[in-house]
Amino acid sequence: MAFIRKKRQEQQLQPYSKERFSLLLLTLEEYYFEQHTANHIQHKGSPSERKIRGSLKICSKSVIFEPDAISQPIIKIPLRDCIKIGKHGENGASRHFAKAKSGGISLICSQVYFIKEHNIVAPYKIERGEMEYVFELDVSGKVEDVLENLLQLHRASCLDKLGDQTAMITAILQSRLARTSFDKNRFQSVSEKLHMECKAEMVTPLVTNPGHVCITDTNLYFQPLNGHPKPVVQITLQDIRRIYKRRHGLMPLGLEVFCTEDDLCSDIYLKFCEPRDRDDLYHCIAAYLDHNKKLSFHERHVAEHTAESYMLQWQRGLISNYRYLLHLNSLADRSCSDLSQYPVFPWVIRDYHSSALDLSNPGTFRDLSKPVGALNKERLERLLTRYQEMPEPKFMYGSHYSSPGYVLFYLVRIAPEYMLCLQNGRFDHADRMFNSIAETWKNCLDGATDFKELIPEFYGDDVSFLVNSLKLDLGKRQGGKMVDDVELPPWASSPEDFLQKSKDALESSYVSEHLHEWIDLIFGYKQKGSGAVGAHNVFHPLTYEGGVDLNSIEDPDEKVAMLTQILEFGQTPKQLFVTPHPQRITTKLKSLSQTSSHNASMADSPVSAGEESFEDLTEESKTLAWTNITKLQLHEQYKIHREAVTGIAVSCNGSSVFTTSQDSTLKMFSKESKMLQRSISFSNMALSSCLLLPGDATVISSSWDNNVYFYSIAFGRHQDTLMGHDDAVSKICWHDNRLYSASWDSTVKVWSAIPAETPSTRRQRFHLLAELEHDVGVDTISLNAASTLLVSGTKEGTVSIWDLTAATMLHQIPCHSGTVCDAAFSPDSRHVLSTGEDGRLNVIDVQTGMLISSLPSEEPQRCFIWDGNSVLSGSQSGELLVWDLLGAKLSERIQGHTGKQLGICLNLPLPSGNIITGPCSLLGVSVGAAKVISTAVKQDLCRQTFDSQKEVFTLTSRWRIKNHSKSCNSI
Repeated sequence: MAFIRKKRQEQQLQPYSKERFSLLLLTLEEYYFEQHTANHIQHKGSPSERKIRGSLKICSKSVIFEPDAISQPIIKIPLRDCIKIGKHGENGASRHFAKAKSGGISLICSQVYFIKEHNIVAPYKIERGEMEYVFELDVSGKVEDVLENLLQLHRASCLDKLGDQTAMITAILQSRLARTSFDKNRFQSVSEKLHMECKAEMVTPLVTNPGHVCITDTNLYFQPLNGHPKPVVQITLQDIRRIYKRRHGLMPLGLEVFCTEDDLCSDIYLKFCEPRDRDDLYHCIAAYLDHNKKLSFHERHVAEHTAESYMLQWQRGLISNYRYLLHLNSLADRSCSDLSQYPVFPWVIRDYHSSALDLSNPGTFRDLSKPVGALNKERLERLLTRYQEMPEPKFMYGSHYSSPGYVLFYLVRIAPEYMLCLQNGRFDHADRMFNSIAETWKNCLDGATDFKELIPEFYGDDVSFLVNSLKLDLGKRQGGKMVDDVELPPWASSPEDFLQKSKDALESSYVSEHLHEWIDLIFGYKQKGSGAVGAHNVFHPLTYEGGVDLNSIEDPDEKVAMLTQILEFGQTPKQLFVTPHPQRITTKLKSLSQTSSHNASMADSPVSAGEESFEDLTEESKTLAWTNITKLQLHEQYKIHREAVTGIAVSCNGSSVFTTSQDSTLKMFSKESKMLQRSISFSNMALSSCLLLPGDATVISSSWDNNVYFYSIAFGRHQDTLMGHDDAVSKICWHDNRLYSASWDSTVKVWSAIPAETPSTRRQRFHLLAELEHDVGVDTISLNAASTLLVSGTKEGTVSIWDLTAATMLHQIPCHSGTVCDAAFSPDSRHVLSTGEDGRLNVIDVQTGMLISSLPSEEPQRCFIWDGNSVLSGSQSGELLVWDLLGAKLSERIQGHTGKQLGICLNLPLPSGNIITGPCSLLGVSVGAAKVISTAVKQDLCRQTFDSQKEVFTLTSRWRIKNHSKSCNSI
């Protein structure tokens, strides 16, 4: 559980377990400056004089004395309540606010707090009335300095305006920090090289601790000004796994560092005085990680951890709803170190009265498309009436769904000190405590100002926040019942059972199908603007990023009031999505690891020559092929073209390979005889793509001369020409007697073909069914499996998704900064992958048009094939690259061609057992059960002719390929 882990981390920083003092004893925005060993002198000068040994803490708004004996209470004296501060003078009198050369420090005050008597966490006891407290420092020489500091801080505390108080205390703090620097003796090694040092504050829940940050070539250090909770916090750079820039108080000043991959709790959270200091330290750490871990470009932590990099994993069932929400919270600046931005989770269950919880019944669940404030229709109507009558800026809800008070409302049983800190030493009224799950849900539905959501602990494993294991005295409710454990719903037999069923509900089919609707409200396009208004999801402007510019506020009182409201009222998460979030794929929520483990037993099976022949690829063999895609190995290589190969088509039996090239030729190559059989030229302009019609009788080629050519294989001659465009035809597709042609004339045309009765004598006729207009030239198109959708990519980097049944555009996504090189649907038609001149691989959700994943590459990926999870791409330099989209990383580099090349074309799957690629040549590459054909251009060999004696590399497949007898569809 997040908060428990955070508390344990803080306890590990505490070097002395007996120390009862913590920064939580301070008020909000108060600083702890220094401590001195001292004695508290009771009844000074009388026969009953008594000395109590302890530590005197000087803080910006109070003086705190912590006795060594835990039976004695901690004494806290607010400086604003001090009447006199000085040296305990002669004749038992104190000189009013005066310095002295001897004696103890005297504080005459009107109010004192007593805390943790017998080390029991309980509401603070308060003693009022004029009283004197005398403290003797062990080092008498420090008395004058301590008095000087106390008098200065007392003057700040007594200023009338809060803004003036804050400004003076900040000036005192900055002066102290300026007079000190990081102690280089704290370095772990004398050989460490200092890279950067600056002032910062370490952020923990409700409090911050000022000090100095220092980064060397091996370590990150934070040295608190006060030496609390330890002299130096040290993090080894080699251990860092994640870093995030954070906003703190809606300002870009925070930096959070994690030494774990998935844990919600960071190892340190720092707040800087200036955004530049934060950014400089961030880049220092990032540079170390990139250099010393020797990560390639695609594995850099900065690129790994984006909302898009997790969305595809979640959508395809690789990570749970719980884990995905944790990632989104972290990316949206939610942190368990900052209670004003604590991770927010949804209520998903609405039934807290039944004896059994039915997760198959939709009525069990809350409507995730609505914010909590809109779940009760009658209450919403009242709120809307007020909203409509309200002057600008309008808001529907006067409180937020997440705030420090709400977080501690849930966690008071495990974090009582935090609640006491937030509420000035008091717990809330017993009847307003977190007493019952059902009562809390009912109040969220009916309460006039209660719209809170949940926290991650409700879906974790630690039940301690539901149980009063510390035996806290939380008060007595009306009716005389003491507040104790949280009352559970009837369907939960125990706290453990409650959490387990809550987790089951969060991961249920219903929530999986609707969670994207809640994400739209909290992190997405319904968070603000017109989307928020339409969804009844409008909160106070101060809760939103950009709602107020604190730096532009000149009035110090107004600025402090704004910051206090921001930190205490609650903050809306950083907006992650500006378009509708895609729905989760719930039909197959199986983990890929299951598939991998199933195929692992087959991977090393020996293969006989006879077992490698098959006519079609079943789903099982396709899965096997993609499982072993990283094991691609060079098989054969032949040279057949003088310039760039632009398209490939392969016969159903795999015996013949047809290629087009920028050298204006269509060529037919026999895999069996390893000979070039035909070379055809239709014009003197480049050919851009080719495909085989069903039956392998006709091959079609598109050309830069604006035409599409039909070539009869059986009769070996040019059969027909389709003159349908005003500029170069860049790509063609065929399905069910329909031809789809893309052109630089900014159109994609759909033609209905009437096949010729006799290929040798009759010309095919074409009827134009639809014309899909674009703003600029179209470079690539592709169909989904059912040929109901088409994706197109333009020269200006726009990807468009079209509904072919209605000939209408569904989405237009400008997702590349240059030409779109290739685009294709996933096998289930739920996603589109595109590659571009900018080197990016972008995954787009077909339903919403949202860009859900984007991976950078070092150079353009000219073409690719993919199964929805993994990608095999051909790079501009001739390499074959295997990408893991779900892991957002490059899995394998396979050398395809040497020398400078223009690109690679791929065609998969093939039944023949080979892949053929080429720089004006064809390379055969084996990939287990699946085969790839790829081609590329090697410019330094562009003048060479086909060489049938080219060296051939043959490698034997190590895994089993089953025989299949199904008929082969067209490639």
